[in-house]
Amino acid sequence: MTISIIGLGWLGLPLAKAFQESGEIVKGTTRSLDKLHSLADQGIACEQLILSPELVGPPPEKIFDTDILFINIPPSTRRKPSDYHPRQIEIIKSMAIKHGIKQIIYISATSIYPSQNQIAKESDPLDAGNTGNLALFNAEKILREDKTYDLTIVRFGGLLGDDRIPGKYFSGKENVAGQHPVNYIHRKDAARAILWLVKNKLWNETYNIVCPEHPNKREIFEKNAADLGFPAPASYSKKETQAWKKISVEKWKNTNFQFIHENPLDFTYTG
Repeated sequence: MTISIIGLGWLGLPLAKAFQESGEIVKGTTRSLDKLHSLADQGIACEQLILSPELVGPPPEKIFDTDILFINIPPSTRRKPSDYHPRQIEIIKSMAIKHGIKQIIYISATSIYPSQNQIAKESDPLDAGNTGNLALFNAEKILREDKTYDLTIVRFGGLLGDDRIPGKYFSGKENVAGQHPVNYIHRKDAARAILWLVKNKLWNETYNIVCPEHPNKREIFEKNAADLGFPAPASYSKKETQAWKKISVEKWKNTNFQFIHENPLDFTYTG
């Protein structure tokens, strides 16, 4: 089986290596010409793909000769307008249809849900007016509109672990919000989840994938600081007005997937 990964970054590259270890042929894309040769040295046939949001340069061809297309490009909603990422997805979708791709996995995020002090489930009704992330909502909608391929959408929580340490981002800071539950997933479990999805042919579904346990932010930041030897936040806000959400992972657990890290307090780090 051949797997093509659009976006060989922080998650995409470990995923590519995991598929290689399971015996699959892996291809991929990167924006960087410098990375093409290093990826080739790792046995990954790679092409350059730049979508800004329109296609820059010639369209890649080899990556669309594949059994499964894995779309893993961040929406960059803080820096780009809300129609930027959906346009990228439109272009990828048109190339996928042109090449007759039959199975697509799209990496979305739990930020698609609004924060309304609630437990968020895949069955929650979402629309352009209530979504927490309009770019992701429209990107999912674009992919769902066509029925010529099987589509599974994975809504990951905050991708952490290894060199991404949540407590470091708030080290020494004042008035940090600490009471809200976290919705994290370790990178190793994220990659394993995609392999599980493919192995078990879990097509035409939408899954929330986060740790089953949801400690609050303060617990995470304090444990990171104690374990890794950097300062904890200097202070926490006494009154928090920002809304929260807790992501339900029951549907994913029903596939019998076994997490390595069920609790973000047990994450392993390399930084």
